[in-house]
Amino acid sequence: MSPHGPEGAAAPRTLLVTGHGGAGRSTVATATAVAAARSGVRTVLLTGDRADIAALLPLAPAPEAAGPLSGSAALGRPEAVDGVPHLRVAAVDTAASFRAATLDLQQRIGTLLDLLGAAPLDPEELTDVPGADALALLRALRDVHTVGHDDRPPWDLVVVDLPPVREAVALLALPEQLRRYLRRLLPADRQAARALRPVLAQLAGVPMPAEWAYEAAARADRELSAVQAVIEHTGTSVALVVEPGPRAERVLTDARAGLALFGHRLTAVAANRLLPTGSADPFLAGLAARQQDHLKAVAEPCAADGVALRELPHLGAEPYGAAELAPLALDPGVPEEGADGVRPDPWTVEDLLADEGHFVWSLPLPGASRDGLDLVRHGDELVVDAGGFRRIVPLPSALRRCTVSGAALRDGALRVRFTPDPALWPR
Repeated sequence: MSPHGPEGAAAPRTLLVTGHGGAGRSTVATATAVAAARSGVRTVLLTGDRADIAALLPLAPAPEAAGPLSGSAALGRPEAVDGVPHLRVAAVDTAASFRAATLDLQQRIGTLLDLLGAAPLDPEELTDVPGADALALLRALRDVHTVGHDDRPPWDLVVVDLPPVREAVALLALPEQLRRYLRRLLPADRQAARALRPVLAQLAGVPMPAEWAYEAAARADRELSAVQAVIEHTGTSVALVVEPGPRAERVLTDARAGLALFGHRLTAVAANRLLPTGSADPFLAGLAARQQDHLKAVAEPCAADGVALRELPHLGAEPYGAAELAPLALDPGVPEEGADGVRPDPWTVEDLLADEGHFVWSLPLPGASRDGLDLVRHGDELVVDAGGFRRIVPLPSALRRCTVSGAALRDGALRVRFTPDPALWPR
């Protein structure tokens, strides 16, 4: 079943909140979820660190089963918030997610383990490994979009407290990258002849390991596809939280380039902890003036990209409870237009063959610089490095019969020129 509900059911909006370390992204994500829930929107706040949210809100066990969350190995028991009935907080349980995934795999390849003489692992001896937190968060993101018991999406809004920008971009890119690895390592068109497998299985007395590998790859691909569908849905957008200063400008540059490279939609930038201007205290007045200078440097690219800039006040102390969080809430935005929730491909092909003898493949890359940009043609794929982020994209069929004859970064867009290869292009 679709992660966005049955046909005709409205998909929940998803707001992914990231930023630089110490900017208050968890606080802003929490405030946004609280404000939406207080307005009557059924909201779930997904977090990788329950302690951060518990420092901001009075949490308590939810009195009722919470649809798909109650059966998710990647999530702990959903919690309610006193005074905010439409809000649930769901914390990612990395250890439980890793344990469930490992035991499931062990069960599926049990026959192979017996053949190898390997002793199965007990649940008690399984501890999560580096990188397990990213996979657990992705599984949790998929699970909160699963259809509820009444055949309708259980939430109107999902707010996700993501890691800092570079980790967040890598996390969002992971499903696409892992699916590509699966296709390369176990390509469907190179499977062993299916007609021979029953014969080989009878001779060996067990199912052939190759079959298990392909079945496992197919299952993993389906799960990754469900996560990717959530990330790339038109109802999914990204908000960036920064504290105005030299670091904020660099983080915004990274976010603009990284998110654009993977086709994600940055809809809001929150300038957090802004000091009031006009203070009689010279020290505070100086700090506020420097903040305003950095705020202008943040506002310019936001205006160029058409991204909303929200100025959030410095509250003097860490807020606690719905009322104190209210000034820090963001607007979760509205979905993009797109057929069936599918976001249009940001890459566009311009056919200039008749007039100029080539095609131009374009990708918006705001924030990218020529110094940090690199391109490599690899077979039927193009490898793009921008600002330290790398994406490998398959070429459209027409461009596979062309050679790369030039590239340029102009007006915030990467334009790659392709010239037909005479040996491959029909006369």
